[in-house]
Amino acid sequence: MIGDLSKILGPVHRRDLYRYLNWLIAYAVLQGVAIAFLVPVLAAMMHGDMKRAGYGLLGLALMVVLVAVAHYRQAMKGFALALVVLTTLHDRLGAKLVSLPLGWFSSERVGRLSRSATGGTMLVTNVFAHLLTPVATGILTPATTAVALLYFDWRLGLTVLFAAPLIFLLHNWSSSWIARTELQVDAAGVEASNRVVEFARLQPVLRAFGRTTDGYLPLDEAIEEQRRAGGDHLSATFPRLLVAGLGIHLAFAALLAVGVTLVFAHALDNVELIALLALSARLASPLAEAAARSGQLRMAANDLRRLADIFDQEPLPESGHSMPMSDPGSVAFSEVVFGYRPGEKLINGVSFHVPAGTMTAIVGPSGSGKTTLTKLIMRFHDVDSGSVRMGGSDVRSLTTGDLMAQIAPVMQDVYLFNDTLEANIRIGSPTASQAEVREAARLAGVDDIVERLPFGWRSSVGEGGSALSGGERQRISVARALLKRASIVILDEATAALDAENERHVQNAIRTLKARSTLIVVAHQLSTIRAADQILMLEDGVVVAAGTHRQLQASDPRYCAFWQERNRAQGWRLTGEAVP
Repeated sequence: MIGDLSKILGPVHRRDLYRYLNWLIAYAVLQGVAIAFLVPVLAAMMHGDMKRAGYGLLGLALMVVLVAVAHYRQAMKGFALALVVLTTLHDRLGAKLVSLPLGWFSSERVGRLSRSATGGTMLVTNVFAHLLTPVATGILTPATTAVALLYFDWRLGLTVLFAAPLIFLLHNWSSSWIARTELQVDAAGVEASNRVVEFARLQPVLRAFGRTTDGYLPLDEAIEEQRRAGGDHLSATFPRLLVAGLGIHLAFAALLAVGVTLVFAHALDNVELIALLALSARLASPLAEAAARSGQLRMAANDLRRLADIFDQEPLPESGHSMPMSDPGSVAFSEVVFGYRPGEKLINGVSFHVPAGTMTAIVGPSGSGKTTLTKLIMRFHDVDSGSVRMGGSDVRSLTTGDLMAQIAPVMQDVYLFNDTLEANIRIGSPTASQAEVREAARLAGVDDIVERLPFGWRSSVGEGGSALSGGERQRISVARALLKRASIVILDEATAALDAENERHVQNAIRTLKARSTLIVVAHQLSTIRAADQILMLEDGVVVAAGTHRQLQASDPRYCAFWQERNRAQGWRLTGEAVP
């Protein structure tokens, strides 16, 4: 857990963390020594030796002062570290996230990230404020007291040492079980959170089919699983905490039995026994506190591990400067092999060249690897073998900034920020003039949208673009690409689900993009495929055919079958009547 805290705080504050831990250890040990001073003081007082008792009290007073100083120092350093977390954790998370490859951001990881980022700050501050100190003192203070007991009477000291493994085993069994059940609670919580978001996003579909009154089964099941996991966690926690506490009291009972036996055997003075039992009683309280908090600490350790795991993620290796591009606007794959998991070959030995200023359409059945090719161009992932070149340079030899400056992606699923219409287009080029923004919008057919919205260019598009239709969001995405004037534009099924009007605007914009950029299009629309300078047909991660539409129709039966299938799909309505 200390290693995870170090990663979360960062290298700048690592030394402060270890200083805090040193003061915490000093506080716990000094507290044990101060408690040990009770034995000679009590023994002297019971024997009536006031001079010896006075010396003992002086020593106890000195130790109390040292304990107070150590307590103050560790508390102040703990508060300082908690303040560091409050003020820097989100910034450090943001800095880490922008260094990670885009392929890392799967929906599952984003859900986990959201949960860790929102609860992580208070979690880490809670560790410093409420958990580490009682657990550390609950272990180290009794350990110091046990060593002192061994010095005062070796037989009672050995009794404590023999009882220590039992206490440790019960404590470890209890906290480990609690930590395991917490993992189940956390997993159920993440699943429930994902289903809530899904339920909100699917409201149009659910309402269309009348599924709002009877509930949403995946959400209901996730909430029920979360309730069950929470109940199991509670029912498992308290009995195990009681067992761990029982072990402590059994150890004290054994110590008492040994002490009484020694008194009856005249091997120990009863006054010394009372003093030593007073010392031993101080073992039970901090141990019980540690046992009560250890389960919470183990649960916190699980959360810390999940948070530290984000900082453990390795960014894609990146050189300090980009290699010069000898052929700007071109893209080339050379014997590329790639899979998302070890041993997998989703892309298997793919080679092709896209000349600058041309349009290449990538076609093929679902799951053949079309979108994966576009992700490799944008370096969402690194290839397992082979190379992907842009402008004549390997994408791995380009900085992320220089690489993405060459690319304008237009995806099927468009996300718009909760800002104005103009601000969402300006993302393509924040420094563009107003005239350039208006021209890009005109070419993408956004003018119609501006006229419809109540505040024109200053209208808010809503969270995720909720104020606009899917086709309108797509037009804004195309306007971004037009404004960016990137040398390479990637369109991943950009027109697959558009109505006739939106498709017309997007197709017009594509023609403008084709005149100024290299286009790589994952295509299903026949008009887009036919207009391409080069068509690559993929099957099972392999390019099985390449050429123009005319060449492939004349020479490749697989492409002919694909073309006929697409033609039939677009030539029939749902009623079964052919379109003239």
